Amino acid sequence: MNIAGDLRPLVSLADSGLDTQTKSLLQLRDFLRREWRLIAFVTVLSSALGATYVSLAPRKFTAQTDMFVDTKGITAPQSETSQETRGVDDSIVESEIETTKSEKVSKSVIRRLHLTEDPEFVGSGHGLFGRVAGLFGLAAKSDERPSSAELVRRALATLNDNLRVTRLGRSYVEQIAYTSLDPDKAARIANAFADAYIEYRLEAKYEATRRASIWLEERISELRQQASKAYKAVQDFKAENGIIIGVEGKLASDVELDQLGVALAKARADTSQARAKLDRIQLILEQRPEKENFAIPDPVVTDALNSQVITKLRQKFLENQNKQSEWSTRYGPDHEAVKNLRSEMAALQRSMWDEISRIAESYKSELQIAKSQEEAIDKRMVEIFQQSGSTRQAQVRLRELETGANTYRGIYEAFLSRFTQSVQQQSFPSTEARVVTEASAPPKSSSPKVAITLAFAVMCGLGLGALSAIAREQFMHRRVHTRDQLETLLGTTCLAAFPRLSRLKARLRGRPSAAFRQINDAPPFSATAEALRYIKVAIDLYPAGAKVIGVTSALPGEGKTTVTAAIAAFLAKTGARTLVIDSDLRSPALSQTLGYIDELGLQRMAAEGLAVADVVITDPNFKFDVIPSPATARPSNSSDVLSSPSIRKGLERARQDYDYILCDLPPILPIVDVKAVAGLFDAFIMVVEWGNSTDEVLKAIRSSPLLSERLVGAVLNKTDETFMRRFEGYSDRRYAYYTK
Repeated sequence: MNIAGDLRPLVSLADSGLDTQTKSLLQLRDFLRREWRLIAFVTVLSSALGATYVSLAPRKFTAQTDMFVDTKGITAPQSETSQETRGVDDSIVESEIETTKSEKVSKSVIRRLHLTEDPEFVGSGHGLFGRVAGLFGLAAKSDERPSSAELVRRALATLNDNLRVTRLGRSYVEQIAYTSLDPDKAARIANAFADAYIEYRLEAKYEATRRASIWLEERISELRQQASKAYKAVQDFKAENGIIIGVEGKLASDVELDQLGVALAKARADTSQARAKLDRIQLILEQRPEKENFAIPDPVVTDALNSQVITKLRQKFLENQNKQSEWSTRYGPDHEAVKNLRSEMAALQRSMWDEISRIAESYKSELQIAKSQEEAIDKRMVEIFQQSGSTRQAQVRLRELETGANTYRGIYEAFLSRFTQSVQQQSFPSTEARVVTEASAPPKSSSPKVAITLAFAVMCGLGLGALSAIAREQFMHRRVHTRDQLETLLGTTCLAAFPRLSRLKARLRGRPSAAFRQINDAPPFSATAEALRYIKVAIDLYPAGAKVIGVTSALPGEGKTTVTAAIAAFLAKTGARTLVIDSDLRSPALSQTLGYIDELGLQRMAAEGLAVADVVITDPNFKFDVIPSPATARPSNSSDVLSSPSIRKGLERARQDYDYILCDLPPILPIVDVKAVAGLFDAFIMVVEWGNSTDEVLKAIRSSPLLSERLVGAVLNKTDETFMRRFEGYSDRRYAYYTK
């Protein structure tokens, strides 16, 4: 049976019992267990850099001044009403903030505090790089004294770098914050900016008011003359056309026309109402029945007519109608009392229709009267229009002149009022900008922020460490480093993992078979011995039965020869008859390891058709038989030698004489030997060097279908046990078990 095939269902069954979240957590745990050292190293390095920055960075102090900004700067002459209703938007506040940071205000602060004489503003070397350069003596020195313009430019640059003006929320308060090496200096500069801004606004208002006053004075003189000319033109026109204006400013004919217009509108409304009433009642009269059928007028129309007579007659009619229905049911329709009720109902019906006819006649009279009034008013209005035609034309011209005169007068009064205000503001300039909170020397430094800087450094270190670990993991996945990775790659079981043995070469004094001897001399209860047992069990349980086993690798130098000799030595120790064949004719490392490099074993067997017993050598140290290959005669057609009939017959004969036949095959990728002779072997063992490329391993295993089908398992060779112990996530108890 196949161990790999038996184990995979168990593994998949175990994995299927875990949900996706649990698997993710386990993967994260394994990732942290493998890479925590790298993450911790990068985090510590980043924290050290952050601590270095904190220790070297200069201590800076920030002072803050809160100021209510002036949002009503004088920019043009405006009326009082427009100035009162003018709203303040965000753009104005932002403009004032930019004004506070302007070069003019900054220069005022420089002059006021004599900052061109302060080394902090005109010197160099106060920053982080300057301090580092000073520590190493790299600060540049110059004997040239800069000009006053250069000093101002440096001071402006330093002010702009350390000044921050922001708006507090959605309010009209701006916060002026300045950062300096001296806390008292920071407070003085912040307050100086507020004072310089207020002074700038006062000067700006004074200058704007002065300019506006000069312009208003010239404009008022022109408007006075224009208003006088317009008023004189109005009076002259009235005198020439004999226009008399009443108390309300209207002509007599206009007043009468207005009254007639109101009366005409009322008369037309009365006419329309009378006509509507007459049309409605005539429509009702058209519904009057020619014969007696007890039909009465619509009750809604009756209520609209508001006639008490019709209402009473209708009520009496309805009462008799109810009685007639009741009596007809009780006494029959031909009873005398029923007939009398019918006669009375017919009389009531005629009375109602007669009353409606009388009302209709009264509506006709009302309509005629309304029409007469409307015609009389209309006639009078025509007469007045004919009489005042010429006066109206003159009045149109008069109104044009009066409008012009009133316009000039209004403009003149507005400019005169504004001129008076400008003179007052020029005499007493004021601004609404004021300091709300004055800056004071801050008790603590604002930079560098130790806690934030160190926390940021730690977070950056964790992030960079995690990224480095992920990059390392991605790189590791491109190479074989774990048993699980090898099993996933080949789809088979990892039979054993042998450690790197180069460390013990000095202890073994350079002996050529040091690696093989260390594996062979491993204690019987060691992990190496247990791995060899696992390989033997896998070979014994191979489903098709495995006697002729080829041991190969993807590339040379992966340790397949050492693994082959170690497996053979272990099988021989168990008492099994074991034959080892050095099938790597190009590089017979097995023969060299065992000391049979000069023996013409396998090639002689192929060339002369000898039997296995004729060329086999029994090794006295390891108790297994060997068919060596010489290093002096390397055939170019090694694949033909291995697939020759003599070799085939020899292997068939050896199957009967030996329990295990191990062949040290050449590597797969450099030469074609393994592909050519794959059919001679019952099974294969793939030796993969720890850290080898996954692409090369896949390319090798896919080179021959027989190789992948008959693969017993793989051996991971030259491993780093410490790395694998961490990378695979196994408990140390698994490794410590063999040392007890």
